[in-house]
Amino acid sequence: MIWRQIDNEFHRVCYCDRCRRLFQNYLQDRYGSLDSLNEHWSTSYWSQTYSAWEQIPIPIGPHNPGLMLEFKHFITESYRRFQCLQVNNLRPYLPEGVWITHNFMRWFDGYDHYTLSEDLDIASWDWYVGMGHHDYLSSGVLHDLVRGFKQKNFWLIETQPGSINWKPINTTLDRGEARTMAWHAVAHGADAILYWQWRSALGGQEQLHGTLVDQSGQPRPFYEEAQQLGKDFETISPILAGSEIKASVAMLNDYDSLWSIKWQPHHRDFDYEKHFTHYYAPLALLNVPVDVVSAKGLKDIEKLAGYKLVIAPALLFQDQSMVEALQAYVAGGGHLVLTARCGMKDQYNALLPRRQPGGLAEMAGAEVEDYYALQEPVPVTGDWFAGQSSLWAERLVLTGEKNARIIARYGKSNGWLDGQIAISVNTYGSGLVYYVGAYLDEAAQQTFFTQLLEASNVPTMVSAPDVEIRTRVGSGGNETFYVVINHASTERTIHMPWPSFEHSSRVPFAAEFNLAAYAVAVLSPSKE
Repeated sequence: MIWRQIDNEFHRVCYCDRCRRLFQNYLQDRYGSLDSLNEHWSTSYWSQTYSAWEQIPIPIGPHNPGLMLEFKHFITESYRRFQCLQVNNLRPYLPEGVWITHNFMRWFDGYDHYTLSEDLDIASWDWYVGMGHHDYLSSGVLHDLVRGFKQKNFWLIETQPGSINWKPINTTLDRGEARTMAWHAVAHGADAILYWQWRSALGGQEQLHGTLVDQSGQPRPFYEEAQQLGKDFETISPILAGSEIKASVAMLNDYDSLWSIKWQPHHRDFDYEKHFTHYYAPLALLNVPVDVVSAKGLKDIEKLAGYKLVIAPALLFQDQSMVEALQAYVAGGGHLVLTARCGMKDQYNALLPRRQPGGLAEMAGAEVEDYYALQEPVPVTGDWFAGQSSLWAERLVLTGEKNARIIARYGKSNGWLDGQIAISVNTYGSGLVYYVGAYLDEAAQQTFFTQLLEASNVPTMVSAPDVEIRTRVGSGGNETFYVVINHASTERTIHMPWPSFEHSSRVPFAAEFNLAAYAVAVLSPSKE
Protein backbone atom coordinates (compact mmCIF):
# COMPACT_ATOMS: atom_id res chain seq x y z
CA MET A 1 0.00 0.00 0.00
CA ILE A 2 1.36 3.43 -0.98
CA TRP A 3 0.33 6.82 0.33
CA ARG A 4 0.40 9.99 -1.73
CA GLN A 5 -0.84 13.57 -1.35
CA ILE A 6 -3.17 15.14 -3.92
CA ASP A 7 -4.84 18.51 -3.27
CA ASN A 8 -3.61 18.41 0.34
CA GLU A 9 -5.30 15.07 0.96
CA PHE A 10 -3.61 11.71 1.48
CA HIS A 11 -4.59 8.88 -0.83
CA ARG A 12 -3.43 5.30 -0.94
CA VAL A 13 -2.74 3.20 -4.01
CA CYS A 14 -4.25 -0.25 -3.64
CA TYR A 15 -7.31 -2.03 -5.07
CA CYS A 16 -10.03 -0.19 -3.16
CA ASP A 17 -12.81 1.82 -4.78
CA ARG A 18 -11.08 5.10 -3.97
CA CYS A 19 -7.85 4.09 -5.69
CA ARG A 20 -9.82 2.80 -8.63
CA ARG A 21 -11.41 6.25 -9.00
CA LEU A 22 -7.96 7.86 -8.83
CA PHE A 23 -6.78 5.54 -11.58
CA GLN A 24 -9.82 6.39 -13.70
CA ASN A 25 -9.14 10.11 -13.17
CA TYR A 26 -5.53 9.54 -14.24
CA LEU A 27 -6.73 7.87 -17.45
CA GLN A 28 -9.18 10.66 -18.16
CA ASP A 29 -6.41 13.23 -17.85
CA ARG A 30 -4.11 11.19 -20.09
CA TYR A 31 -6.54 10.29 -22.89
CA GLY A 32 -9.05 13.13 -22.76
CA SER A 33 -11.88 11.02 -24.12
CA LEU A 34 -13.16 7.47 -23.99
CA ASP A 35 -13.08 7.31 -27.77
CA SER A 36 -9.33 7.93 -27.68
CA LEU A 37 -8.78 5.33 -24.96
CA ASN A 38 -10.92 2.72 -26.72
CA GLU A 39 -9.07 3.28 -29.98
CA HIS A 40 -5.57 3.00 -28.47
CA TRP A 41 -6.50 -0.08 -26.44
CA SER A 42 -8.42 -1.82 -29.26
CA THR A 43 -11.27 -2.45 -26.81
CA SER A 44 -13.63 -3.52 -29.60
CA TYR A 45 -11.63 -6.75 -29.55
CA TRP A 46 -13.29 -9.18 -27.09
CA SER A 47 -16.11 -6.60 -26.55
CA GLN A 48 -14.21 -4.52 -23.98
CA THR A 49 -15.42 -1.10 -25.17
CA TYR A 50 -15.94 1.37 -22.31
CA SER A 51 -18.85 3.82 -22.35
CA ALA A 52 -18.05 5.40 -18.97
CA TRP A 53 -14.80 6.03 -17.08
CA GLU A 54 -16.30 4.30 -14.03
CA GLN A 55 -16.35 0.99 -15.94
CA ILE A 56 -12.56 0.78 -16.15
CA PRO A 57 -11.16 -1.67 -13.58
CA ILE A 58 -7.83 -1.93 -11.84
CA PRO A 59 -6.18 -4.94 -13.51
CA ILE A 60 -5.83 -7.99 -11.28
CA GLY A 61 -4.14 -10.70 -13.27
CA PRO A 62 -3.92 -10.72 -17.09
CA HIS A 63 -6.01 -8.08 -18.83
CA ASN A 64 -5.97 -5.70 -21.80
CA PRO A 65 -2.28 -4.86 -22.54
CA GLY A 66 -3.03 -1.13 -22.68
CA LEU A 67 -4.82 -1.19 -19.34
CA MET A 68 -1.99 -3.10 -17.67
CA LEU A 69 0.66 -0.71 -18.96
CA GLU A 70 -1.24 2.38 -17.85
CA PHE A 71 -1.69 0.95 -14.36
CA LYS A 72 2.10 0.60 -14.12
CA HIS A 73 2.42 4.23 -15.19
CA PHE A 74 -0.16 5.19 -12.56
CA ILE A 75 1.70 3.27 -9.86
CA THR A 76 4.96 4.97 -10.89
CA GLU A 77 3.34 8.39 -10.65
CA SER A 78 1.85 7.49 -7.26
CA TYR A 79 5.20 6.37 -5.89
CA ARG A 80 6.81 9.53 -7.17
CA ARG A 81 4.18 11.76 -5.56
CA PHE A 82 4.64 9.94 -2.27
CA GLN A 83 8.41 10.27 -2.56
CA CYS A 84 8.12 14.00 -3.41
CA LEU A 85 5.95 14.49 -0.33
CA GLN A 86 8.84 13.25 1.83
CA VAL A 87 11.60 14.94 -0.18
CA ASN A 88 9.89 18.34 -0.21
CA ASN A 89 9.23 18.17 3.54
CA LEU A 90 12.85 17.24 4.27
CA ARG A 91 14.73 19.69 2.10
CA PRO A 92 14.02 22.89 4.09
CA TYR A 93 15.61 21.27 7.16
CA LEU A 94 18.69 19.73 5.54
CA PRO A 95 22.10 21.41 5.83
CA GLU A 96 23.82 22.36 2.60
CA GLY A 97 25.49 19.37 0.97
CA VAL A 98 23.18 16.76 2.54
CA TRP A 99 21.61 14.65 -0.19
CA ILE A 100 18.60 12.36 -0.50
CA THR A 101 18.55 8.90 -2.05
CA HIS A 102 16.54 5.68 -2.05
CA ASN A 103 17.71 2.07 -1.98
CA PHE A 104 16.68 0.48 -5.29
CA MET A 105 16.91 -3.28 -5.85
CA ARG A 106 18.14 -4.99 -9.01
CA TRP A 107 15.56 -5.17 -11.83
CA PHE A 108 12.62 -4.66 -9.46
CA ASP A 109 9.68 -4.11 -11.81
CA GLY A 110 7.20 -2.33 -9.55
CA TYR A 111 7.74 1.08 -11.15
CA ASP A 112 9.91 3.00 -13.62
CA HIS A 113 13.16 3.71 -11.76
CA TYR A 114 14.16 6.56 -14.06
CA THR A 115 11.04 8.48 -13.07
CA LEU A 116 11.62 7.83 -9.35
CA SER A 117 15.25 8.93 -9.66
CA GLU A 118 14.44 12.36 -11.08
CA ASP A 119 13.74 13.86 -7.65
CA LEU A 120 16.69 12.19 -5.89
CA ASP A 121 20.19 13.64 -5.58
CA ILE A 122 21.95 10.32 -6.22
CA ALA A 123 20.85 6.76 -6.91
CA SER A 124 21.77 3.87 -4.64
CA TRP A 125 20.87 0.21 -4.35
CA ASP A 126 21.03 -3.00 -2.29
CA TRP A 127 23.22 -5.83 -3.62
CA TYR A 128 22.89 -9.29 -2.10
CA VAL A 129 24.21 -12.47 -3.69
CA GLY A 130 22.48 -14.75 -1.20
CA MET A 131 23.38 -18.34 -1.98
CA GLY A 132 26.66 -19.22 -3.68
CA HIS A 133 29.01 -16.72 -5.30
CA HIS A 134 28.59 -13.67 -7.45
CA ASP A 135 29.18 -13.65 -11.21
CA TYR A 136 30.91 -10.44 -12.23
CA LEU A 137 29.90 -10.91 -15.88
CA SER A 138 26.25 -10.44 -14.94
CA SER A 139 26.43 -8.39 -11.73
CA GLY A 140 28.23 -5.55 -13.48
CA VAL A 141 25.10 -4.68 -15.43
CA LEU A 142 23.25 -4.13 -12.14
CA HIS A 143 25.75 -1.48 -11.06
CA ASP A 144 25.70 0.11 -14.50
CA LEU A 145 21.90 0.10 -14.41
CA VAL A 146 21.83 2.08 -11.15
CA ARG A 147 24.56 4.43 -12.36
CA GLY A 148 22.35 5.14 -15.35
CA PHE A 149 19.36 6.25 -13.26
CA LYS A 150 21.03 9.61 -12.64
CA GLN A 151 23.85 9.20 -15.19
CA LYS A 152 26.41 9.67 -12.45
CA ASN A 153 28.18 7.71 -9.71
CA PHE A 154 26.07 5.91 -7.12
CA TRP A 155 26.27 4.42 -3.63
CA LEU A 156 26.01 0.73 -2.78
CA ILE A 157 23.91 1.44 0.27
CA GLU A 158 23.46 -2.18 1.39
CA THR A 159 25.45 -5.33 0.75
CA GLN A 160 26.16 -8.53 2.65
CA PRO A 161 28.99 -8.99 5.16
CA GLY A 162 29.49 -12.67 4.35
CA SER A 163 26.00 -14.14 4.43
CA ILE A 164 22.29 -13.38 4.51
CA ASN A 165 19.38 -15.20 6.13
CA TRP A 166 16.58 -15.79 3.60
CA LYS A 167 17.91 -18.31 1.06
CA PRO A 168 17.50 -22.12 1.24
CA ILE A 169 21.24 -22.39 2.02
CA ASN A 170 22.73 -19.16 3.39
CA THR A 171 26.32 -19.79 2.35
CA THR A 172 29.09 -17.45 3.41
CA LEU A 173 31.19 -15.74 0.77
CA ASP A 174 34.76 -17.00 0.52
CA ARG A 175 37.35 -15.13 2.53
CA GLY A 176 38.32 -12.14 0.40
CA GLU A 177 35.32 -12.41 -1.93
CA ALA A 178 33.38 -9.56 -0.31
CA ARG A 179 36.41 -7.33 -0.82
CA THR A 180 36.47 -8.10 -4.54
CA MET A 181 32.72 -7.47 -4.71
CA ALA A 182 33.23 -4.06 -3.12
CA TRP A 183 35.94 -3.19 -5.62
CA HIS A 184 33.77 -4.53 -8.43
CA ALA A 185 31.11 -2.00 -7.42
CA VAL A 186 33.70 0.80 -7.24
CA ALA A 187 34.99 -0.18 -10.67
CA HIS A 188 31.48 0.34 -12.03
CA GLY A 189 30.94 3.74 -10.44
CA ALA A 190 30.18 3.21 -6.74
CA ASP A 191 31.55 5.97 -4.50
CA ALA A 192 30.71 4.24 -1.21
CA ILE A 193 30.09 0.72 0.14
CA LEU A 194 27.83 0.16 3.16
CA TYR A 195 27.22 -3.21 4.85
CA TRP A 196 24.01 -4.49 6.35
CA GLN A 197 24.29 -5.04 9.18
CA TRP A 198 26.63 -3.89 11.98
CA ARG A 199 25.57 -6.05 14.93
CA SER A 200 23.32 -9.09 15.28
CA ALA A 201 19.92 -8.22 16.71
CA LEU A 202 18.84 -10.40 19.62
CA GLY A 203 15.33 -10.64 18.18
CA GLY A 204 13.48 -9.95 14.94
CA GLN A 205 13.51 -11.56 11.53
CA GLU A 206 17.22 -11.08 10.78
CA GLN A 207 18.81 -12.70 13.81
CA LEU A 208 20.97 -14.98 11.61
CA HIS A 209 21.83 -12.37 8.96
CA GLY A 210 25.54 -11.66 8.48
CA THR A 211 27.08 -8.85 10.55
CA LEU A 212 30.45 -7.31 11.36
CA VAL A 213 29.90 -7.64 15.12
CA ASP A 214 28.08 -10.57 16.71
CA GLN A 215 25.33 -10.49 19.36
CA SER A 216 27.94 -10.27 22.14
CA GLY A 217 29.48 -7.13 20.61
CA GLN A 218 32.67 -8.91 19.56
CA PRO A 219 34.03 -8.71 15.99
CA ARG A 220 33.21 -11.64 13.74
CA PRO A 221 35.92 -12.99 11.39
CA PHE A 222 34.55 -10.82 8.54
CA TYR A 223 35.43 -7.70 10.55
CA GLU A 224 39.07 -8.16 9.51
CA GLU A 225 38.09 -8.09 5.83
CA ALA A 226 36.05 -4.93 6.36
CA GLN A 227 39.08 -3.38 8.06
CA GLN A 228 41.23 -4.24 5.03
CA LEU A 229 38.67 -2.64 2.75
CA GLY A 230 38.69 0.46 4.93
CA LYS A 231 42.46 0.66 4.56
CA ASP A 232 42.10 0.21 0.79
CA PHE A 233 39.72 3.13 0.51
CA GLU A 234 41.75 5.32 2.85
CA THR A 235 44.70 4.94 0.50
CA ILE A 236 42.82 5.14 -2.79
CA SER A 237 40.12 7.73 -2.05
CA PRO A 238 42.35 10.77 -2.71
CA ILE A 239 43.15 9.27 -6.12
CA LEU A 240 39.70 8.10 -7.22
CA ALA A 241 37.65 10.90 -5.65
CA GLY A 242 35.77 12.69 -8.40
CA SER A 243 36.62 10.05 -11.02
CA GLU A 244 33.93 8.67 -13.32
CA ILE A 245 33.18 5.84 -15.72
CA LYS A 246 33.62 6.85 -19.36
CA ALA A 247 31.91 4.46 -21.78
CA SER A 248 31.89 4.24 -25.55
CA VAL A 249 29.02 1.72 -25.55
CA ALA A 250 25.44 2.39 -24.45
CA MET A 251 22.66 -0.13 -23.83
CA LEU A 252 19.06 1.11 -23.98
CA ASN A 253 16.81 0.06 -21.11
CA ASP A 254 13.04 0.43 -21.06
CA TYR A 255 10.67 -0.54 -18.24
CA ASP A 256 7.65 -0.55 -20.57
CA SER A 257 9.39 -3.25 -22.63
CA LEU A 258 10.29 -5.18 -19.46
CA TRP A 259 6.66 -5.14 -18.31
CA SER A 260 5.22 -6.00 -21.71
CA ILE A 261 7.49 -9.03 -22.17
CA LYS A 262 6.73 -10.22 -18.64
CA TRP A 263 3.00 -10.12 -19.40
CA GLN A 264 3.32 -11.61 -22.90
CA PRO A 265 6.58 -13.57 -23.03
CA HIS A 266 5.30 -15.84 -25.83
CA HIS A 267 7.98 -18.23 -24.61
CA ARG A 268 7.96 -19.09 -20.92
CA ASP A 269 11.76 -18.66 -20.72
CA PHE A 270 12.03 -15.35 -22.60
CA ASP A 271 12.98 -12.95 -19.84
CA TYR A 272 13.84 -9.28 -20.44
CA GLU A 273 16.51 -9.15 -17.74
CA LYS A 274 18.23 -12.33 -18.95
CA HIS A 275 18.09 -11.16 -22.55
CA PHE A 276 19.59 -7.80 -21.59
CA THR A 277 22.36 -9.52 -19.63
CA HIS A 278 22.99 -11.85 -22.58
CA TYR A 279 24.04 -8.78 -24.57
CA TYR A 280 25.98 -7.29 -21.66
CA ALA A 281 28.09 -10.36 -20.76
CA PRO A 282 30.26 -10.40 -23.95
CA LEU A 283 31.13 -6.75 -23.29
CA ALA A 284 32.02 -7.54 -19.68
CA LEU A 285 34.25 -10.43 -20.76
CA LEU A 286 36.20 -8.00 -22.96
CA ASN A 287 36.29 -5.35 -20.20
CA VAL A 288 34.27 -2.80 -22.19
CA PRO A 289 32.70 -0.02 -20.07
CA VAL A 290 28.94 0.34 -20.64
CA ASP A 291 26.37 3.02 -19.87
CA VAL A 292 22.81 1.75 -19.36
CA VAL A 293 20.62 4.55 -20.71
CA SER A 294 16.87 5.11 -20.51
CA ALA A 295 15.30 4.53 -23.91
CA LYS A 296 12.72 7.18 -23.05
CA GLY A 297 15.50 9.73 -22.80
CA LEU A 298 16.36 9.62 -26.50
CA LYS A 299 14.43 12.73 -27.48
CA ASP A 300 17.70 14.60 -27.15
CA ILE A 301 20.20 13.21 -29.66
CA GLU A 302 23.01 14.62 -27.52
CA LYS A 303 22.42 11.79 -25.06
CA LEU A 304 23.89 9.40 -27.63
CA ALA A 305 26.75 11.65 -28.68
CA GLY A 306 30.14 10.10 -28.04
CA TYR A 307 28.97 6.48 -28.10
CA LYS A 308 30.55 4.33 -30.80
CA LEU A 309 28.03 1.53 -30.31
CA VAL A 310 24.43 1.52 -29.06
CA ILE A 311 22.61 -1.74 -28.27
CA ALA A 312 18.82 -1.99 -27.92
CA PRO A 313 17.99 -5.38 -26.36
CA ALA A 314 14.32 -6.29 -26.91
CA LEU A 315 13.29 -2.64 -27.18
CA LEU A 316 9.64 -3.34 -27.98
CA PHE A 317 8.39 0.22 -27.66
CA GLN A 318 9.17 3.14 -29.89
CA ASP A 319 7.83 6.57 -30.75
CA GLN A 320 8.77 9.08 -33.41
CA SER A 321 11.19 11.00 -31.22
CA MET A 322 13.10 7.77 -30.48
CA VAL A 323 13.17 6.85 -34.16
CA GLU A 324 14.48 10.28 -35.14
CA ALA A 325 17.15 10.26 -32.44
CA LEU A 326 18.45 6.83 -33.50
CA GLN A 327 18.36 7.80 -37.17
CA ALA A 328 20.43 10.90 -36.46
CA TYR A 329 22.86 8.88 -34.31
CA VAL A 330 23.50 6.27 -37.02
CA ALA A 331 23.54 8.77 -39.88
CA GLY A 332 26.31 10.60 -38.01
CA GLY A 333 28.49 7.48 -37.91
CA GLY A 334 27.19 5.48 -34.93
CA HIS A 335 26.69 1.72 -34.91
CA LEU A 336 23.33 0.39 -33.67
CA VAL A 337 22.36 -3.18 -32.72
CA LEU A 338 18.67 -4.09 -32.77
CA THR A 339 17.77 -7.45 -31.26
CA ALA A 340 14.83 -9.81 -31.33
CA ARG A 341 11.48 -8.20 -30.46
CA CYS A 342 12.64 -4.65 -31.28
CA GLY A 343 10.21 -2.13 -32.73
CA MET A 344 7.02 -4.08 -32.15
CA LYS A 345 4.75 -1.75 -30.11
CA ASP A 346 3.66 1.84 -29.67
CA GLN A 347 3.44 3.81 -26.42
CA TYR A 348 0.02 2.31 -25.63
CA ASN A 349 1.25 -1.31 -25.71
CA ALA A 350 -0.45 -1.84 -29.08
CA LEU A 351 1.22 -3.49 -32.07
CA LEU A 352 2.58 -1.04 -34.61
CA PRO A 353 0.71 -1.25 -37.94
CA ARG A 354 3.87 -2.34 -39.71
CA ARG A 355 6.45 -5.09 -39.40
CA GLN A 356 9.31 -4.99 -36.95
CA PRO A 357 11.39 -2.97 -36.36
CA GLY A 358 8.65 -0.43 -37.07
CA GLY A 359 9.92 3.07 -37.79
CA LEU A 360 13.50 1.77 -37.71
CA ALA A 361 12.96 -0.59 -40.66
CA GLU A 362 14.35 1.80 -43.26
CA MET A 363 17.61 2.34 -41.41
CA ALA A 364 17.85 -1.38 -40.56
CA GLY A 365 17.45 -2.33 -44.22
CA ALA A 366 15.48 -5.36 -43.03
CA GLU A 367 12.15 -6.30 -41.53
CA VAL A 368 10.75 -9.31 -39.67
CA GLU A 369 8.51 -11.57 -41.74
CA ASP A 370 7.61 -13.69 -38.70
CA TYR A 371 8.82 -14.74 -35.25
CA TYR A 372 9.00 -18.19 -33.67
CA ALA A 373 9.10 -19.32 -30.05
CA LEU A 374 11.39 -22.36 -30.10
CA GLN A 375 11.23 -25.64 -28.23
CA GLU A 376 14.49 -26.89 -29.78
CA PRO A 377 17.55 -24.86 -30.78
CA VAL A 378 17.95 -23.90 -34.44
CA PRO A 379 21.36 -23.91 -36.17
CA VAL A 380 22.76 -20.50 -37.18
CA THR A 381 25.70 -20.12 -39.53
CA GLY A 382 27.29 -16.78 -40.31
CA ASP A 383 30.29 -15.01 -41.75
CA TRP A 384 31.86 -14.77 -38.30
CA PHE A 385 30.58 -17.83 -36.42
CA ALA A 386 28.57 -21.02 -36.31
CA GLY A 387 26.19 -21.65 -33.43
CA GLN A 388 22.51 -21.96 -32.64
CA SER A 389 19.50 -19.91 -31.65
CA SER A 390 17.43 -20.95 -28.65
CA LEU A 391 14.11 -19.71 -27.24
CA TRP A 392 13.41 -17.31 -30.10
CA ALA A 393 14.05 -16.81 -33.82
CA GLU A 394 12.94 -14.10 -36.22
CA ARG A 395 12.86 -14.60 -39.97
CA LEU A 396 14.26 -11.52 -41.68
CA VAL A 397 13.94 -10.18 -45.20
CA LEU A 398 16.21 -7.50 -46.64
CA THR A 399 14.58 -4.26 -47.75
CA GLY A 400 17.70 -2.16 -48.33
CA GLU A 401 18.31 -2.42 -52.06
CA LYS A 402 22.04 -1.73 -52.07
CA ASN A 403 23.39 -1.30 -48.56
CA ALA A 404 21.95 -4.29 -46.70
CA ARG A 405 23.74 -7.60 -46.48
CA ILE A 406 23.36 -10.92 -44.72
CA ILE A 407 25.59 -11.88 -41.78
CA ALA A 408 23.99 -15.19 -40.78
CA ARG A 409 21.27 -17.65 -41.82
CA TYR A 410 19.31 -20.35 -40.02
CA GLY A 411 20.00 -24.00 -40.72
CA LYS A 412 17.47 -26.75 -41.22
CA SER A 413 14.78 -26.76 -38.54
CA ASN A 414 11.01 -26.28 -38.79
CA GLY A 415 10.82 -25.57 -42.51
CA TRP A 416 9.83 -21.96 -41.97
CA LEU A 417 13.34 -20.96 -40.89
CA ASP A 418 15.38 -23.22 -43.17
CA GLY A 419 17.96 -21.09 -44.98
CA GLN A 420 16.28 -17.84 -43.91
CA ILE A 421 18.08 -14.71 -42.74
CA ALA A 422 18.91 -14.57 -39.02
CA ILE A 423 21.22 -11.52 -38.78
CA SER A 424 21.70 -8.61 -41.16
CA VAL A 425 23.60 -5.33 -41.34
CA ASN A 426 22.79 -2.16 -43.25
CA THR A 427 24.69 1.01 -44.03
CA TYR A 428 22.72 4.11 -43.13
CA GLY A 429 24.39 7.45 -43.64
CA SER A 430 27.87 7.11 -42.15
CA GLY A 431 26.87 4.38 -39.70
CA LEU A 432 25.71 0.77 -39.51
CA VAL A 433 22.57 -0.93 -38.19
CA TYR A 434 22.63 -4.61 -37.22
CA TYR A 435 19.43 -6.59 -36.78
CA VAL A 436 19.94 -9.77 -34.73
CA GLY A 437 16.85 -11.95 -35.05
CA ALA A 438 18.50 -14.97 -33.41
CA TYR A 439 18.98 -15.65 -29.69
CA LEU A 440 22.56 -16.89 -30.03
CA ASP A 441 24.28 -19.33 -27.69
CA GLU A 442 27.00 -17.87 -25.46
CA ALA A 443 29.97 -18.95 -27.59
CA ALA A 444 28.44 -17.63 -30.82
CA GLN A 445 27.37 -14.43 -29.06
CA GLN A 446 30.92 -13.84 -27.85
CA THR A 447 32.40 -14.42 -31.30
CA PHE A 448 29.81 -12.14 -32.88
CA PHE A 449 30.54 -9.38 -30.38
CA THR A 450 34.30 -9.65 -30.81
CA GLN A 451 33.85 -8.84 -34.49
CA LEU A 452 31.15 -6.26 -33.80
CA LEU A 453 33.34 -4.32 -31.36
CA GLU A 454 36.26 -4.35 -33.76
CA ALA A 455 34.05 -3.02 -36.57
CA SER A 456 32.77 -0.29 -34.25
CA ASN A 457 36.31 0.71 -33.15
CA VAL A 458 35.43 0.05 -29.50
CA PRO A 459 38.59 -0.61 -27.42
CA THR A 460 38.71 -3.98 -25.67
CA MET A 461 41.06 -5.61 -23.15
CA VAL A 462 41.49 -9.37 -23.07
CA SER A 463 42.17 -10.71 -19.56
CA ALA A 464 42.70 -14.06 -17.87
CA PRO A 465 39.60 -16.05 -16.84
CA ASP A 466 37.79 -14.46 -13.86
CA VAL A 467 39.91 -11.31 -14.11
CA GLU A 468 38.14 -8.00 -14.55
CA ILE A 469 39.89 -4.83 -15.74
CA ARG A 470 37.86 -1.63 -15.39
CA THR A 471 38.69 2.04 -15.78
CA ARG A 472 37.77 5.20 -13.89
CA VAL A 473 38.77 8.51 -15.42
CA GLY A 474 40.06 11.29 -13.14
CA SER A 475 38.00 14.41 -12.50
CA GLY A 476 40.11 16.44 -14.90
CA GLY A 477 39.84 13.78 -17.57
CA ASN A 478 43.61 13.63 -17.82
CA GLU A 479 44.35 10.35 -16.07
CA THR A 480 42.85 6.88 -16.35
CA PHE A 481 43.01 4.45 -13.44
CA TYR A 482 42.76 0.72 -14.09
CA VAL A 483 41.05 -1.37 -11.41
CA VAL A 484 42.20 -4.98 -11.83
CA ILE A 485 40.22 -7.57 -9.86
CA ASN A 486 40.87 -11.29 -9.54
CA HIS A 487 37.45 -12.82 -8.90
CA ALA A 488 38.93 -16.34 -8.79
CA SER A 489 39.82 -18.36 -5.71
CA THR A 490 43.26 -19.06 -7.20
CA GLU A 491 46.13 -16.85 -8.40
CA ARG A 492 45.98 -15.38 -11.91
CA THR A 493 48.65 -13.95 -14.22
CA ILE A 494 47.83 -10.47 -15.50
CA HIS A 495 49.10 -9.11 -18.81
CA MET A 496 48.86 -5.33 -19.19
CA PRO A 497 50.01 -3.42 -22.31
CA TRP A 498 52.59 -1.51 -20.29
CA PRO A 499 54.46 -1.37 -16.96
CA SER A 500 52.44 0.45 -14.31
CA PHE A 501 52.34 1.97 -10.86
CA GLU A 502 50.15 0.27 -8.25
CA HIS A 503 48.54 2.85 -5.97
CA SER A 504 47.61 0.67 -2.98
CA SER A 505 51.11 -0.72 -2.40
CA ARG A 506 52.79 2.32 -3.98
CA VAL A 507 55.21 0.16 -5.95
CA PRO A 508 55.89 -0.25 -9.70
CA PHE A 509 54.47 -3.28 -11.51
CA ALA A 510 55.85 -4.97 -14.59
CA ALA A 511 53.59 -5.40 -17.62
CA GLU A 512 53.10 -9.01 -16.51
CA PHE A 513 52.45 -9.82 -12.86
CA ASN A 514 50.62 -12.29 -10.66
CA LEU A 515 47.51 -11.36 -8.71
CA ALA A 516 46.57 -13.47 -5.71
CA ALA A 517 43.12 -15.01 -5.20
CA TYR A 518 40.46 -12.32 -4.58
CA ALA A 519 43.12 -9.61 -4.87
CA VAL A 520 42.82 -6.11 -6.33
CA ALA A 521 45.30 -3.72 -7.94
CA VAL A 522 44.71 -0.07 -8.88
CA LEU A 523 47.09 0.87 -11.68
CA SER A 524 48.25 3.84 -13.71
CA PRO A 525 50.54 3.41 -16.71
CA SER A 526 54.14 4.19 -15.80
CA LYS A 527 55.24 7.59 -17.05
CA GLU A 528 58.83 6.55 -17.56
